[in-house]
Amino acid sequence: MNRRPFDPRLLRRVPAARRDLVLLALLGLLAAGLIVAQATALATLLATAFAGRLDRAALAGFVAAVAARSVLVWAQGAVSARLAATVKAALRADLLGAVARHGPGWVAGQRAGQLATLAGRGLDALDAYFTGYLPQLVLSVTVPLAVLGRIFLADWSSAVIIALTLPLIPVFGALLGWQAQAATERQWRRLSLLGGHFLDMVAGLPTLRAFGRARSQTEAVRRMADGHRVSTMKTLRIAFLSALVLELVATLSVALVAVPVGVRLLGGGLTLQTALLVLLLTPEAYLPLRAAGSRFHASMEGLTALDEALTLSGSAPAPTGRTGALPDGRGEIRFESVTVAYERTTALRDVTLTIRPGERIAVIGPSGAGKSTLLNLLLGFVAPTSGRVTVGGVDLADAELEGWRRQVAWVPQRAHLFATSLADNIRLGTPDAEPAQIAAAVRDAALDDVVAALPEGLDTRLGERGHGLSSGQRQRVALARAFLRDAPVVLLDEPTARLDAAAEEAVLSATHRLVTGRTALLVAHRPALLKGVDRVLRVADGRVTELAPAGEVR
Repeated sequence: MNRRPFDPRLLRRVPAARRDLVLLALLGLLAAGLIVAQATALATLLATAFAGRLDRAALAGFVAAVAARSVLVWAQGAVSARLAATVKAALRADLLGAVARHGPGWVAGQRAGQLATLAGRGLDALDAYFTGYLPQLVLSVTVPLAVLGRIFLADWSSAVIIALTLPLIPVFGALLGWQAQAATERQWRRLSLLGGHFLDMVAGLPTLRAFGRARSQTEAVRRMADGHRVSTMKTLRIAFLSALVLELVATLSVALVAVPVGVRLLGGGLTLQTALLVLLLTPEAYLPLRAAGSRFHASMEGLTALDEALTLSGSAPAPTGRTGALPDGRGEIRFESVTVAYERTTALRDVTLTIRPGERIAVIGPSGAGKSTLLNLLLGFVAPTSGRVTVGGVDLADAELEGWRRQVAWVPQRAHLFATSLADNIRLGTPDAEPAQIAAAVRDAALDDVVAALPEGLDTRLGERGHGLSSGQRQRVALARAFLRDAPVVLLDEPTARLDAAAEEAVLSATHRLVTGRTALLVAHRPALLKGVDRVLRVADGRVTELAPAGEVR
């Protein structure tokens, strides 16, 4: 975990933030000058007032300094708010880009909840960091230096006392900050676990209700929420203790300056104007450090989320638009000692497999055994932990993935249909397709009767996720996409899952037409999909074994 108050990765990942950070630094320098000017004008004004006269120039200078500081505070707030919005938008875009580059295999289980929590509540916590802590961090550097310089010119002995006591505040702040950092990390982990568990529970709510387990999961969420509440209170306890310690140190440090100044003033060793200047400026030297320390605790959650976001989005593989050798989809596909390991499980173990051009292979096995991971490897959604996948002799790790994916037709378990026309949904992967090509794909996918039954045919607008079509009809739309793509490699992930007998028969007929003459890898749960394949592979516990010839598998 990054413990620095400012992460330099931010400048590299969000270049648009550099201008606002420079502007904040300039405003911090201007604020330091205004504080010194205000204290000098006020000390002169009070000293002359005690002498029985009014210094109009000092009064005008004091009023101008106060007005300028008010405008400056507004400008710092506006710049820091804009900076926070810029960084949050950029980091959210980076996280979405990381999801797109890693693919669906990366966003699974607990990580889905972690990403959802991070992109929402986590990054919103950056507001306290950018609008509260960061401006004070700038002032904690500029103001003490300006105050020390001015007091040194007026009374060097007081400046020495301030210079010796100033480091006490960041030292005590750091000691307490380490404890707060650990507590905040625990709080963030509990929040991420709570978010992940809640997301999984919502996704599986129908199953939980069917098996009568919904109430027990409610209790589990309540326990996790109580754990997060306890960790939050512990973090707040440390923050309050830190504020108390910093206030005490600052108060004692000001007293160490004020007492000698008062004694020397009574003894005639200091003029009234100098004494007032020192007494007015001394608290200003400690104030930014105290404020930065207290606001640091308020921004700890945002800092933790920032580190998490920079780490997760920075761990993504190279963009899919990288230049490299273009694999030939008509060539041989080879898995060479491929292992895919995640944080808590190993999806595939030392898989060696050769798929010859035009070969149709069925993959069977229990749920979660690693069948879909095989397809995700070929799509470039998942990178091997060890080993490599080659197509026509080209390693997919170094290939131009966009060009390779144009040679692949993919039919997932649940094809996503968008709230647009049926024709636009079919031409999703081939946006330049002609109407005649779309009509041919509709015929090949046995979608004619569906189009004829729709009020506006292919121009009928569908609801989100294909609302208005049955599961079998949605699968045939996905098959029409694959026919329209006319790719040499076809990947099908259980295309007949959750279909009734009539819908399954229509999808199977279209599937057999689709794979004819193409290299095909079919993930199958139902025996009907095994008809006409050349080989059957079984995946169990991450290991791939070849079964008897397809005609002999029952």
